[in-house]
Amino acid sequence: MRSNTGHSPVELFIATRNTGKMKELGSLLRGLPFQLTDLRNFPGLPEIVETGTTFEENATIKSVGYAKTSGMYAIADDSGLEVDALGGAPGVHSARFAGAETGYDVKISKLLAEIDASNHAARGARFVSHIALADPAGRVICQARGVCNGTIADRPRGSNGFGYDPIFIPDGFTKTFAELDRKTKQTISHRAHALSKIIRFLRDLA
Repeated sequence: MRSNTGHSPVELFIATRNTGKMKELGSLLRGLPFQLTDLRNFPGLPEIVETGTTFEENATIKSVGYAKTSGMYAIADDSGLEVDALGGAPGVHSARFAGAETGYDVKISKLLAEIDASNHAARGARFVSHIALADPAGRVICQARGVCNGTIADRPRGSNGFGYDPIFIPDGFTKTFAELDRKTKQTISHRAHALSKIIRFLRDLA
């Protein structure tokens, strides 16, 4: 992390190009003495390929790789949706489900069709997030896991959020993530649970 001997905040690299994820993480990190930057500001950085088989492995791979190439402390999140009726799928393949380049409207339609075809009456599911923080030398110095349990709606509802939010109803609510206001989602989401543990570490680091 660059020195913060003046009044400018130090830089913290967020290993994502996903504007929805960056917006959510940026809001959760608001108030900390860091200048946030992400992959959109560094188009020349080589892509770090997610070769892990778990959320933890992928978050570690990304945080370590981008910390080394950016020369900054780097946070990486790997997250996804686990559906009970599909044996935990799509899981770590959530972003690549139905094809890496397809939109989430296509992914959601395919997911709902597969759940219906599974003949499972239960629609339990969970969002999982694993976040890793690495120093510029590529050492993981903090990591955390967050989970939000819920159920899958029978159809997409709502226009807030991103990804699979329109079909995920968190436990204790009747609305999907995409129908909830941003403040409520940030209180209960998987990513918020994981990042709250990282934030405690960042406060000591700043």
